[in-house]
Amino acid sequence: MKKIGFLSFGHWMDQGSLVKTAQDSYLQSIDLAVEAEKIGIDGAYYRVHHFADQIGSPFPLLSAIGAKTSKIEIGTGLIDMRYENPYMMAENAGLTDIITQGRVELGVGRGSPEQVLDGWKYFGYDYSEEEIKDITRERTLEFLKLLEGERFAEQNPQPMFPQAPGKLRLEPYSEGLRQRIWWGAGSTQTAIWAAQHGMNLQSSTLVNYETNEPFHIQQAKQLRAYKEAWKEAGHDFEPRTLVTRSIQPITTDLDRQLFGHQGDDANYDQVGFLAYHQNPTIFGKTFAGEPDKIAKELAEDEAIKEADTVLVTIPNTLGVDYNIHLLDTIVKDVAPELGWR
Repeated sequence: MKKIGFLSFGHWMDQGSLVKTAQDSYLQSIDLAVEAEKIGIDGAYYRVHHFADQIGSPFPLLSAIGAKTSKIEIGTGLIDMRYENPYMMAENAGLTDIITQGRVELGVGRGSPEQVLDGWKYFGYDYSEEEIKDITRERTLEFLKLLEGERFAEQNPQPMFPQAPGKLRLEPYSEGLRQRIWWGAGSTQTAIWAAQHGMNLQSSTLVNYETNEPFHIQQAKQLRAYKEAWKEAGHDFEPRTLVTRSIQPITTDLDRQLFGHQGDDANYDQVGFLAYHQNPTIFGKTFAGEPDKIAKELAEDEAIKEADTVLVTIPNTLGVDYNIHLLDTIVKDVAPELGWR
């Protein structure tokens, strides 16, 4: 059975939105996860952007969701490691996983172009765009090592509190979290790198344009290359893979009003360039229409066949009620037709 989750960017805006402030965005993100769990959604995932009117501080949010839910996976897709201190992040992630009782699924990666130039410099990291690529991977590997719980820090000979002899580790330590870290890969090369280092794989609605083939075919090849590299690496646990899709069932007049008149561009893959990327990127199409039509199109998606989890990108500015309607339609009218439920 395939897992189904949602991915929210947590946008807020003063005009034309039911999510007008940061408070609205974060509180509605919690409410959405609570209601999504009730209708059988498996995962609540949130994008992280800095210097933007959208979610940028994930750990308090994930913890709050964990305190109000009991089953749903709670994740990120993804945290931009250009901005992160691996040690502080390991402490925050460990505590969040304890509060959520082992339900954190943490997606990390290099991230996409941000709202400001070299934004990580304001966080205390004075590196160029070219330097930050390697540093991002180095930080990620350091973060993974910290999650293993190895004791590495020399004790103070005159500590404030009594403690057992020996080296110390970061606390709190959450056993099992290391196996629930995901790398957001945009290319076959980075997918293979993620497998070699024992991370699960997230693949979004865009990947590097590596062959002259449809988006879902190129993405499926990346997932297969990842799985082969995982086997070669010989890790001692089974990996997970997820893909993200824009899915918009149209079953009501409101659906038709909002999404029934999308331009032709949305129905086809698009090729373009992201800032600082020398190679073109291919963006996947939007699946919009009656549920049976969507189900037929999704059944032909090679990357979805390869993945164990599908995240649906949601229009969070339309509010909790509308997005629960969207997700409920997918769970009841689309997923069973595909054998996902």
